[in-house]
Amino acid sequence: MTTNNIMLRSTGLKKYFPVRRGFLQRVVGWIKAVDGVDFDIEQAKTLGLVGESGCGKSTVGRLILKLLEPDEGKIIYKSKDITHLSQNELTPFRKEMQIIFQDPFGSLNPRMTAGQSVEEGLRAVGMKGRRERKERVRELLQMVGIPASAADRFPHEFSGGQRQRIGIARALSVEPSLIVCDEPVSALDVSIQAQIINLLKELQARLGLGYLFISHDLNVVGYMSDMVAVMYLGHIMEYAPTDELFDHPLHPYTFALLSAVPAANGTPLKQGLELRGEVPSAFNPPPGCKFQARCPLAEDRCRRTEIPFYEINQNHLVRCWKVV
Repeated sequence: MTTNNIMLRSTGLKKYFPVRRGFLQRVVGWIKAVDGVDFDIEQAKTLGLVGESGCGKSTVGRLILKLLEPDEGKIIYKSKDITHLSQNELTPFRKEMQIIFQDPFGSLNPRMTAGQSVEEGLRAVGMKGRRERKERVRELLQMVGIPASAADRFPHEFSGGQRQRIGIARALSVEPSLIVCDEPVSALDVSIQAQIINLLKELQARLGLGYLFISHDLNVVGYMSDMVAVMYLGHIMEYAPTDELFDHPLHPYTFALLSAVPAANGTPLKQGLELRGEVPSAFNPPPGCKFQARCPLAEDRCRRTEIPFYEINQNHLVRCWKVV
C-alpha cells in the first residue's frame, strides 16, 4: 500500500517450530507455520485473514502481538519497529494491541467475576481509584450489551455470546487501537454470530479500531473486511480489497474456497473448481508453489521454484504466474 494511514505492517514474517525426536530430543526438522507473510492494516480498517484450518492464521495473529517471537521479518506498528523489542520495551505497546479469543469460556478465568475480568486490564494500565475502576467496568459492560448488574456474575452463569461480549469488553478496557479477532464467532450459534459481528462493526465505527479478523468463514470475512488475505500453508496466496477478491478471484485456491461457500439462494459464490485432497504437512511442504499438489493448473514450473507475488492492479496481488 502507498497510503500514509497504515497502522501495522508485516514484512517477510516467518515462524518455524522445531520437531524433536529420539531420547536426546534432537531437532530433525521444522514445521513452517508462517513462511514469509506480508500485509498492512490501516487505521480503523479490517484485514480479513482467511484459509483452511492449520494454514498458520492464528500463528500470524500471535506473532504481531509478540506472544510469539518471529524467526525472520519485521513488524512495524505506527512507524515503530517492534520486532526485536524486549518485554519491558513492549510494555507501552501492550495496551495498544489486544486479542479476542476463539473460545469465550476458555479465555475467561472461571474464578473471576465478569467485572473482575474487565477490571484486570484497568489495573494493568495504572487506574488506581477503586470507584473509578468500578464505574469504567460498568461503562464497558454496557457498551458491549451486558447489563452493569451482571458484573458480579461468574463466567458459567453467562451464555456463549455473553461470554464473548465480556471478552470484547476486556479487550477494550485498555483502549487499544488494534484488535486481533482470532475466530471470534466460530464457537457461537449462527444467530449469536450475527450479533457479535454487528457489535464489532459498531465498536469499530465508534472507536476507530483496526482489526485483524482471522476466520475460515468467507461469508463473515466478506462482511467484516476492507482487505482480504488468503492464506495457505504459511503463505499468502492472494491479497486484495474485499469486493475485488469476491468479484474477481484469481488464484485457484481462492476460487476453490469461494466455490465451497453457498450464497443465500443455495448456489456457490463461484462455480467450477472443487478442492481435493488434504492440506500437505507444514513439516514437509511441497517444493515450488505450496498449492501445486492440489492445483488443477499446476505445471513443471510450479513444482520447481517458489512463485512470487504478481501485482494485477492496485492492491490486488496474487501468487500464481498462470493467471497473470
